[in-house]
Amino acid sequence: MKPARLLSSYLGAIGLVAVASLICELVRTSLAPVNMVMAYLLAVVLAATRLGLRAAILTALLSVLAYDFLFIPPRFSLRVSDTEYLVTFFALFVVGVVISSLVARIQEKVEQVRQQESRTNSLYSLTRDLSVSGDAQAIVEALRRAVLRNLGARLAVLLNKDGAVEQVPDDMAIQLDDGSQEIVSWVMKSGRRAGAGTAAFPESPCLFVPFKAGTEVVGVMVIEEKSSLIDNLQLIEAFAGQVAMALERVHLASQAEEARFLREKSHLEQALLNSISHDLRTPLVTISGVLDSMLTDDQKFDPEQRRSMISTAAEEAGRLNRFVGSLLDMTRLEAGALSPRLIPCEVEEIIGCAIGAVEPRIGNHQIVTAVDQELPLVPADLALLTQALVNLLDNALKHSPASADITMSARFDGKSVIIAVIDTGPGVPSGQEEQIFAKFHRIEVPERTGGTGLGLSIAKGIIEAHNGSITASNRPEGGLMVEVKLPPATLDIQYEGKQ
Repeated sequence: MKPARLLSSYLGAIGLVAVASLICELVRTSLAPVNMVMAYLLAVVLAATRLGLRAAILTALLSVLAYDFLFIPPRFSLRVSDTEYLVTFFALFVVGVVISSLVARIQEKVEQVRQQESRTNSLYSLTRDLSVSGDAQAIVEALRRAVLRNLGARLAVLLNKDGAVEQVPDDMAIQLDDGSQEIVSWVMKSGRRAGAGTAAFPESPCLFVPFKAGTEVVGVMVIEEKSSLIDNLQLIEAFAGQVAMALERVHLASQAEEARFLREKSHLEQALLNSISHDLRTPLVTISGVLDSMLTDDQKFDPEQRRSMISTAAEEAGRLNRFVGSLLDMTRLEAGALSPRLIPCEVEEIIGCAIGAVEPRIGNHQIVTAVDQELPLVPADLALLTQALVNLLDNALKHSPASADITMSARFDGKSVIIAVIDTGPGVPSGQEEQIFAKFHRIEVPERTGGTGLGLSIAKGIIEAHNGSITASNRPEGGLMVEVKLPPATLDIQYEGKQ
């Protein structure tokens, strides 16, 4: 107990005895001296409950002296005329001391229960915060709040990352000197506490506590020295244990996520290999078959047959060329090497270029256009944006019934220029409207080639490189509508070669 507080409790004991004596003096003519003992016992009980064990014992001693001096004949003297009062004095003192001891023990138990409840609440609060922490930074922040709230101390946290000990960034963290770094290394190796109040490095102004996950030390908590640290070592150790488990949980979650990513990557690579091998082999087989047939027995084919075979080979060669081009475009998109050269372009010109590019593949289909008048210009790389619309048209042609019309429309809604490609095919399964823009995602087309699964993905990358967006939706009357939204050209957009 601090000297000032101890002196205050002693003065309180003297005051309680004085009050008890005053009360006894007021009732002296009405009570026998032996009954006045109860007033002094009450003073002892109050001292034990309010002032502590030492003050209660002092109260018991002073009560015996005051009782003898003021109320036992002869008054105002410590001499005792009747020896029976000596038994009373002894009983008063012993009972006072026993009561004081019992009350002190009860208070000690109550204080232990209160401290245990406080520790339990602190651990619960920390565990609750740690349960929603998704990374090491959030875990350290939860620990910092708990230590500051319960101990009033600042701290620093160092974690083991790939064999190197690194401090977690924190604006409120304490600064560590070279000596502290040496102690951290020792704690990481030994797995034991060090610093203030411990056997190891007791001269340090900080307490070093390891985070132990099993037998492995995953980090160290460094707390600035406070008078309450030694009394709360059990709580600090519990904090360290909770944080160690949280760090282990985050580490295992990271490993599980990495394993899932590797599995998905492996599946994607396998799908990519299968897709590329199939899409490369199919046109090559056709071209090789035509060439072998013509080289083996060219005379058995008339000019019309040769023309048809050469046309088939040329068509497959074009298909192969488009596939390789799609792979190269996707590689450029993923590498971030696609930088559109933006110039103000007319929407009608872009749509016309796209229709012209797919015209050799239209067959019995017809492309119907519905373009509003006086559309604003759009900032675009004409070649890239045309390629994106060509991919959308190819997708619509592929999924539309024979001889069905494809509609291309363009309008301005006041904020964006919207270009739509609409087909009359089966649409996409519900919930896959966003997935169709993923790489190698295919919708099965009966009796048709499913394609590479890259066209829409490349279109999406090109549109987003133009600061636009692309969406797909099924139409109530059937078919799929793909909408491209592009910002109109404004004076604050930087174009190639000019502001």
